[in-house]
Amino acid sequence: MHTSLPDFDMPNEEQVHLAAESFRLLSDPTRIKILWALLQGESSVACLAELADAAPTAVSQHLAKLRLAGLVKGRREGTFVYYRAADEHVRRLLTEGLYHADHIDRDSLPAADAAHRTG
Repeated sequence: MHTSLPDFDMPNEEQVHLAAESFRLLSDPTRIKILWALLQGESSVACLAELADAAPTAVSQHLAKLRLAGLVKGRREGTFVYYRAADEHVRRLLTEGLYHADHIDRDSLPAADAAHRTG
């Protein structure tokens, strides 16, 4: 226990690992677009590919990773699979991440990071 913070509890290793994995998966711009679209409602791979401006095969691979991480769920209807965000936690994670991006002081970013972000 930290001596200056008597009520401080560190998350357990499993929580830390799972959170890090979720953040790692959210670090891809295409996955953010896919998840944002899924927060608006259920969708197919073809529709998500169009919305995310990505190839259907790439979107399918992203969805497989997101599904394994518990961030999206799929529902089969005939030969089609329709995806949706797994739960309200996904909405909050993505919304807060985008909100944070809107409030970053870009002038305080290191020059290399700023150049990378602008292209």
